[in-house]
Amino acid sequence: MKIGFIGAGKVGVSLGKHILQCSDQKKVNVIGYYDKATLAAKEAADFTSSKQYSNMENLVEDSEMIFVTVNDDAISTVWEKLKGLPIKEKFVCHCSGSLTSAIFSGINQCNAYGYSIHPLFAVSDKLTSYQKLKQAIFTIEGEQSNIHIMTQFIRQLGNDVVQIQAQDKVVYHAAAVFASNLVTGLVDISIQMMMDCGFSQSEALRALAPLLSGNMNQVIKVGTEAALTGPVERNDIQTVGKHINALTEEQKEIYKALSMHLISIARSKNKDRDYSDMEVLLK
Repeated sequence: MKIGFIGAGKVGVSLGKHILQCSDQKKVNVIGYYDKATLAAKEAADFTSSKQYSNMENLVEDSEMIFVTVNDDAISTVWEKLKGLPIKEKFVCHCSGSLTSAIFSGINQCNAYGYSIHPLFAVSDKLTSYQKLKQAIFTIEGEQSNIHIMTQFIRQLGNDVVQIQAQDKVVYHAAAVFASNLVTGLVDISIQMMMDCGFSQSEALRALAPLLSGNMNQVIKVGTEAALTGPVERNDIQTVGKHINALTEEQKEIYKALSMHLISIARSKNKDRDYSDMEVLLK
């Protein structure tokens, strides 16, 4: 399988390097990159020991599988150009978490196969993220008659893969945002609050690090219910009330919303406890 990339950003480069390192190169070959930013394409090609393409047409001609690894808002523009090229019986994929394969409108008329393939992984660095990409679970959605070929391809890279339905992509992506980006937002709020108490930013992050890593490791190990601790779980109304009184309006809104959800976990964990007064406090 000859694989070409349109887009030489973090995702395209990381995925290309991952494929290069984890596949049988007699069966799978990363042929190269095309990008409007020619320097980015050259750097990606050098990093993956592949070819820099000066135009999309030549890359498409040489590829059996094409990954469109551009920003989400540019995928449809690239596709409009792609579908005017000879892509018959080629696999065309994007790596957006929220978009479906439907963005490849009219692909059936081109006799090509469209897929959204998303690694559930925060690709933060173009040159190093590939090193941990093998830990990621991939999701796939798209044309059914050949989806087994794509799932087998991903598994051969050493990754688990889950097939999801197109209508579930947005909720799936929002779930990933909750677990990743929104956690970053919560940590930032916590750091700001610590700084209000006299910590420097670096001191606050260093102080919170064991709490963050310890809690997340416990959640991963035993699940959210068994890992839950703290004043809401203990039904400590007095402490929660003091917290609410000490917070800004923005902090209070976030604290209350998340604590209300914690009540649902706490009720499942402690079926003999009455959390009704806590619920009233948080409304």
